[in-house]
Amino acid sequence: MPLSSEQLVAIARKYWRADKSYAGSPEHRRLTDLWDQELKKQGQWWALLDELKKELPGFTIGNATATPDACFRCAAYSPVDDGPSGRRFVVVGCVSILAPVYTVYGVEYIRRDNKRHNPRAFFAPLPAEMQHPADVISRRIEATFRVSALPRDIADIRIPLHVEPVEPPNTTLFHALFTSEPGSLP
Repeated sequence: MPLSSEQLVAIARKYWRADKSYAGSPEHRRLTDLWDQELKKQGQWWALLDELKKELPGFTIGNATATPDACFRCAAYSPVDDGPSGRRFVVVGCVSILAPVYTVYGVEYIRRDNKRHNPRAFFAPLPAEMQHPADVISRRIEATFRVSALPRDIADIRIPLHVEPVEPPNTTLFHALFTSEPGSLP
């Protein structure tokens, strides 16, 4: 049974603080300890990436996991666009380590001089070109990890916690359960 928004907020409070004194706090230690546990069982994660490589030919699949985020992240980079615009996109799948939920979102950017410029995150509904890889990633995450998609209306709930660099009143459950910087990718 999916967790309620109240239960998810209670979980977030165990790992993030209402003030800025995060480093060395009990919440920080809990998140660090949880990461130590989760990183020991990442075989499923690497298997997921291998499956995505088979199911999304032409896409570059990579591990975009970064601590202190609260999730494993995979990224499916769009095939190279030979057009002059340099417009590219990446579809990102996130599996929270805090709760049995996942999300998929997209980031569009311009590639110029071997650098990404103007990243823009997209959430449901995704642009048409992102929909197929998002569907594949969602299906694979659900089958591999037995987690539920976090509904967008719950992900957008504002919470009074600091998830660096996001501060109240802008912090949402999405930031606490997944990442505070969705546009930042390797």
